[in-house]
Formats: sequence, C-alpha cells, structure tokens
Amino acid sequence: MNRSSFRGFITRPVLIALVIGICGGAGSILFLLEFDHYTSSNAFCTGCHSMSFAAESYRRSVHYNSPSGVRAECGDCHVSKGVFAATWDHTMGIKDLLKQFFGPNYEDPVINALHLPEAAFAARAWFRKQDSATCKSCHELSAIQGKRPDTQAIHRDETKGKSCIDCHYNLVHRQVPDEKTFKREAWNRMIEEEFKLAPGTAAKLLGEKH
Repeated sequence: MNRSSFRGFITRPVLIALVIGICGGAGSILFLLEFDHYTSSNAFCTGCHSMSFAAESYRRSVHYNSPSGVRAECGDCHVSKGVFAATWDHTMGIKDLLKQFFGPNYEDPVINALHLPEAAFAARAWFRKQDSATCKSCHELSAIQGKRPDTQAIHRDETKGKSCIDCHYNLVHRQVPDEKTFKREAWNRMIEEEFKLAPGTAAKLLGEKH
C-alpha cells in the first residue's frame, strides 16, 4: 500500500473507529485489572459465610502472621499472575459459586468440615498443575534458608520432578491428609467426635442433599 492509498484508507470514519477501538480495549484492560484485584482480595474471598472457616485457619497461619510482616492474601496463592490468567481463574471459579448456591449447605460447619478434604485435594491438584507458580512468585528456591542446616541441600537435591505443593501443604488451612493416605471413614469419625455427633451421622449427612 503506497502513501496515497494509505491516506485514502484512513478516512474520518476509520479514524473514529480506531480511536473507539483503542479506548474500548484500554478500558477493558483497566476493568479486568480492577476486577481481578478486587476479586482476589481477602474481603471478597471471605465474603461468604462458608469461607469464614477457611479464613479462621488462615489467620492462625504463618502466611498471615509472618515474622517479616509480609502477608500473603488469598489471591496471592489461589489466583494465577497476569490479568488474563487471573481472569480465567476467576471465570473457572464460577463453578464453586454454583456449588455454593445449589450444592450442600457449606455454611453449616459440620457439612463444611465433611467436604473439606475434596476441596483440599482439588486445590492441591491445581497447584500441581500450575507447578506451584504462585508459591514461586514469592519464594525464590535458591534463597530458601529454613531452620534446618540441610534445608538448602534438600531443596537443591531432592526436589527434582516435584512441585512445592508435593511437600508443603497444610500450611495455611485445616490439616487434611494426603489424598493417597486419606481414609473417609476415619475423617468422618473425627468430625463426629469434634461436633459430638452420633456414629454414622457423617455418612448420612454426606448422602443427603443440603
């Protein structure tokens, strides 16, 4: 396209369309940035009563009470970095919102505790799929000191083929066994004892629709 043809192409309507398109695109990006920032905040994530149980354990963890004063928020761990990746994670999170409305009554502490293992396994699978990218966004492997003298050697020599979440779980929320060793019957008994329920109540509750 020569210069005269280019000038002929850039007519006033085309120029207006380009300006509108650029402004619209910039506005969309700004909206997504603000949307992802808000929906990654602790205030938003713990807005549902059912998430208050996760918030309680989080506030007792070192990720909240860090000696250095650095505080990891929900989105720092559970939302991918980058506006488009974060938007995708939030979009995929709609299924959890649907479960909140149409699934079991997660606001009931007993129901919440009974379903916690599946939530933990799903979260760990997500971390593993992402190769614990959100962990690595804060923690530099070569800079990890730890309290044991062999911490650096372990992270250097024994982590091949592993992701952070393979070893470091149960750091923030209520402890749940590894999926490979998890026993549903034992978990049910523990919850029944914790909430002083009759034996067999847990299995009955899991089988009911709430």
